[in-house]
Amino acid sequence: MRVLRLITRLNIGGPSIQAIALSDRLAARGFTTKLVHGTLGEGEGDMRYLLPASVDVDCIPTLHREITPASDINALVQVLTLIREFRPQIVHTHMAKAGGLGRLAARLHNRHVDPAARIKVVHTYHGHVLDGYFGAVATTAFLSIERLLAQTTDRIVAISPAIRDELLHEQGIGTPDQYSVVPLGFDLARLAALDDTARHAARAALGIAPAAHVVSTVGRLTSIKQHRLFLETARLVAGSDPDAIFLIAGDGELRSALEQTARALGLTDRVRFLGWRRDLEVVYGATDVFLLTSRNEGTPVALIESLAAAVPGVSTDVGGVRDVFQASPASDEPVGLVAPYDDAPGLARAVGALLGDHQRRRTMGDRGRTAMLARYGIERLVDDIESLYRELLA
Repeated sequence: MRVLRLITRLNIGGPSIQAIALSDRLAARGFTTKLVHGTLGEGEGDMRYLLPASVDVDCIPTLHREITPASDINALVQVLTLIREFRPQIVHTHMAKAGGLGRLAARLHNRHVDPAARIKVVHTYHGHVLDGYFGAVATTAFLSIERLLAQTTDRIVAISPAIRDELLHEQGIGTPDQYSVVPLGFDLARLAALDDTARHAARAALGIAPAAHVVSTVGRLTSIKQHRLFLETARLVAGSDPDAIFLIAGDGELRSALEQTARALGLTDRVRFLGWRRDLEVVYGATDVFLLTSRNEGTPVALIESLAAAVPGVSTDVGGVRDVFQASPASDEPVGLVAPYDDAPGLARAVGALLGDHQRRRTMGDRGRTAMLARYGIERLVDDIESLYRELLA
């Protein structure tokens, strides 16, 4: 069984982790996968270091996030060529640009083959670009394109029920029978192994005092992640908690502007910009409360990681955040707190409530770790995708 997996770029984030892990682990289950990716944008972190030697990888240099007609046509031709050479039974796309070009190439291919040899097409929405990324005119155009692409897609994968409902009912993309909800899956073993000894070592490695109250965030320094809201929340928390310090792990085009904002808010001595780090277990290990301030999220990987490390989270109430924070379908005890988007005082109150109650943090973190390992383990993801592929090929 042959799968062509196409992703716009292997930048730091959940989609890259998923694409690499699936390409690697499905090999043991009888699938031959070619992973095809494009080029990174300026300032984006690179996750190609995760690629194992066993994965068949190809790069299309003209495939990138920006819309440039000449490059996009070139990338489309190269994807179509790869389809004809690799002869996949399934084309599975990740991210918007790869989703558009990959599905268009598959449609062009299918128009010229016997129906029995038709490629099955799968697209995963790891979130979407229809909220918070572009202006009204561009968003309307992208929405029209996504609705058309859905007509040529055999299975649409949403990574949370909230994302499925938003795409289906609010955006009008696809039909109910096209959707499968497949939660993310990760190798969480290193985070799950963090204990008190590891936490003390993590603080020592970062030069943080044992008694400090540490609030962290992890992610690209880009507008959709709204780190300015993180800094505004940090200012309010710092005003009432002299032991609070704040860590920002990640990098991107907004770093210089955010560093200036931190200085303007009087947070120079309270906020540390760590840049890209591969040892995130050290960051999570040193953290008391994880704070996510995004404008839009699918299933936030950083929240899953922090909870796997038994660190409770506070987040803007967007996308699939509530799905992550629900410990189980039968439980009304959340493993994190939410506040409306752009509500810095509300976020600060939630952070302060957790920083001021060690036992609540410990209980919420332990419950969150149990939930994350059960729901977002890598083997569960591979099981789900294998079942989906076999169903389509049957």
